[in-house]
Amino acid sequence: MAELPWSETEFQAQGAALLARDGGCAVWQLRNKSGEGTITACEVFPGVMLSFNDLHMGYYDCDFSAGRELLVIDHCREGRMEYCAGRDALAYQQAGDLKLDRRKRHTGRFSFPTSHYHGLTAALDAELAARSLPEAFRDFPADPRALIEKFRLGEYPRVFHNAERIEHIFGELYQAPQKLRLPLFRLKVLELLLFLDAMEPPEDDGRAPYFCRTQVEKARAIRAFLAEHPAQRHTQEALSRRFGIALTPMKSCFRAVYGQSIGSWLTRCRMDRAAELLLADRSLSIADAAAQVGYESPSKFTAAFRRVMGRTPSE
Repeated sequence: MAELPWSETEFQAQGAALLARDGGCAVWQLRNKSGEGTITACEVFPGVMLSFNDLHMGYYDCDFSAGRELLVIDHCREGRMEYCAGRDALAYQQAGDLKLDRRKRHTGRFSFPTSHYHGLTAALDAELAARSLPEAFRDFPADPRALIEKFRLGEYPRVFHNAERIEHIFGELYQAPQKLRLPLFRLKVLELLLFLDAMEPPEDDGRAPYFCRTQVEKARAIRAFLAEHPAQRHTQEALSRRFGIALTPMKSCFRAVYGQSIGSWLTRCRMDRAAELLLADRSLSIADAAAQVGYESPSKFTAAFRRVMGRTPSE
């Protein structure tokens, strides 16, 4: 573990507990009041770590400080993660996104708005990997230090949305057979670095749309308010006035944070609540369940329930 970008001591310093070791990989558990998750970290080359992140939690507090030059490649398979995109600015990595980072701003609270995040991270100690990769694969051309320069990585991450051209690499990493795991990890990490070495950086600066922290806090407050009062009906204009945020930024910020519109999120919230009510009390009528989540018409409620849940309330 001494040659990994994250040492065992650093994992432990972040509150992670070692669960198991197996064939060059270590499984770490994270746990707090918002949930728990695991990180499976594997050393694929000296100075190169590949980790699989499976988190079912609302947030995680981190005070990691690199102390050396790192190149970190994050891929999101499912869920969403909030990250710092600038001074008092927040942005979101979502499924299919590729994020390049130096971990210069990797402290504070990282939020997972949908309370789950699944993805992988390839972390390279730039100096050590620059020596070990050519030793493992003669004349290997991709130098992590050069990639940092090529993609103009600074204090904040660069995110590339819907990186379809590179998706096959990550797909094969997620589906690696157990007995071929480490050899395949090595091949795919090399392929990933070669792809980045050949890739032309896009003309934009790779920064995702970001929002001021105050806007995000208001989006969270709107979500909490609606979840607490599912039977009440509020227009989006009324929500905009109530929480002191202009209508268009309110809509776009809520969608960025939670991955769906306010209306779609509220419908799902109501249907989940209705399902809980119906399961808890088998004698509850569909009309009563509908009324408790804001529907005056049982037929409209039934149609919405079928669309969201894939079955009728009576099934």
